[in-house]
Amino acid sequence: MANTTIESNPILDRLPKHLRQFIKPQDYNDYSAINQAVWRYAMRKNIDYLSNVAHSSYLDGLKQTGISIDDIPNMYGMNRILKEIGWAAVAVDGFIPPNAFMEFQAYNVLVIASDIRQIDHIEYTPAPDIIHEGAGHAPIIANPEYAEYLRRFGEIGCKAISSAKDYELYEAVRYLSIIKEAPNTPQDKIDAAEKAVEDLQNNMGEPSEMALIRNLHWWTVEYGLIGTVEDPKIYGAGLLSSIGESKWCMTNEVKKFPYNISSTFQNFDITKPQPQLFVTPDFAYLSQVLEEFANTMAIRKGGTEAVNKIIASNAIGTVELTTGLQISGVFTNIIETDGKVAYIQTTGETALSYQNKELVGHGILNHQNGFGSALGKLEGINLAIEDMSPRDLRAYDIYEGEVVTFEFKGGVIVKGEIITGTRNLQGKILLISFKNCTVTHGDTVLFKPEWGQYDMAVGKSVASGYSGPADLNSFNLITHEVSSQTIKTKKTPERIELELLYKQIREYRNNTNTSVSISKSLDCLKANHPNDWLLAVEIYELCLKYNKADLAKLTLDYLHVLTEKRPDVSHLITDGIKIADADLVLN
Repeated sequence: MANTTIESNPILDRLPKHLRQFIKPQDYNDYSAINQAVWRYAMRKNIDYLSNVAHSSYLDGLKQTGISIDDIPNMYGMNRILKEIGWAAVAVDGFIPPNAFMEFQAYNVLVIASDIRQIDHIEYTPAPDIIHEGAGHAPIIANPEYAEYLRRFGEIGCKAISSAKDYELYEAVRYLSIIKEAPNTPQDKIDAAEKAVEDLQNNMGEPSEMALIRNLHWWTVEYGLIGTVEDPKIYGAGLLSSIGESKWCMTNEVKKFPYNISSTFQNFDITKPQPQLFVTPDFAYLSQVLEEFANTMAIRKGGTEAVNKIIASNAIGTVELTTGLQISGVFTNIIETDGKVAYIQTTGETALSYQNKELVGHGILNHQNGFGSALGKLEGINLAIEDMSPRDLRAYDIYEGEVVTFEFKGGVIVKGEIITGTRNLQGKILLISFKNCTVTHGDTVLFKPEWGQYDMAVGKSVASGYSGPADLNSFNLITHEVSSQTIKTKKTPERIELELLYKQIREYRNNTNTSVSISKSLDCLKANHPNDWLLAVEIYELCLKYNKADLAKLTLDYLHVLTEKRPDVSHLITDGIKIADADLVLN
């Protein structure tokens, strides 16, 4: 019976609806005995090697987060343990949009792609999978300093503004990861998808905030080293979960550089091993660089740069004014004068908020066709409207029922009859509403009286700009449509038989079915599945464990034959033998 429910907890209960759309149940019954063997081999090999080269938090974290060497983690079991360190985990289907991925982190939620790589990709896969997420990310978050970095990264990263090309690249990478991990995908199809990703990567233009912060994420959270350039340790999940690259990255073939803000501009190729890596002295320094980068973002800089970034994204963004008024929508136009924002314009549904809460009467139903407003100071008046007291407002005829003409220093003229004003709790005016209003800039008419009520935002300038709406409830964000889904292939009779053999050996090891004949399993494997190597490694390990010396020698001889027959996996077979031999000595 498939598990179609998602077990919640207090941390997951805090997630907004638009993030919940990405969560899927983890159906543990979907994992075959081959999947379990792949997990077990990767974990055994990782721990055997990583115990010497990984940051000390890794092995400690494995224990704290409930990650088992022998069994693929059950999300619900993990959550019961993760909550002790203030985190939770959810299952998703492969890659999800970068903003959403980071926003999950901001809520202390680890996103785990619940699928597992094929045996043919046991060393590395470009697709996110449970080995990468569960065995890579989860253990390190047991370190409080690193966990706070991850949360803070999510908080800042989810506000990063993307470009239209970023969305294209996300879809292309997702598609490539899916077909590359799917069994029997024709090589020409993979080649075409890789070329599409490469072409996009080479033609991204000026990198967006999201592109830059994704670089920081890649060189720290995914592929980070810690310590000194001469003696680094591994903490990045991509390295911790790649039994091939974790070893290669520690050789002199991979260049090591001190980590700093310049890493922001080092791009990466997800389809290839990384030719260089960056070393942070400690986890606290990661947060220092993150704050340094955040200072370059529109959310902190504001101004014309912030508005232009949001326009280029062609997606919902928010502009926050110096009064605290937040305008959320798809921005399409800006009028600049002397490097300052004179006018901003959205197209389509727009919402106005204050302190991330939508103002009553100013949601998307009230502003269905866009919103535009002049900004800045008025000509001949040094005191900005937002700084005027009620007495000042009256003195300048900014009062209900008055017909006024506002000439802004940016050249925008607003003429109409004031209906009312909207203030915040501190009494600061946020909006002035007009009837019979005309707004012009030179010969351009920006608003006509017949369009209805005109709401003018009050603000000296744009203080901040960021991706997404201020109030998450203002827009329908439950609109994610997956362009490509992970591919489940129909199992052949041969595959079903092989899975059964793996299942029998697994049950024998777990003492749930000791009537299994290991000898017959080996014979069947050799006769019907001559290319499979992992089950032979598992059988060899069992023979050593239960002192079946003759069968152990037969199996070892067969494994040596396989190393000659399959040089592509000979190092994996050899490593499997070494780990089994080492276990025998230890036990």
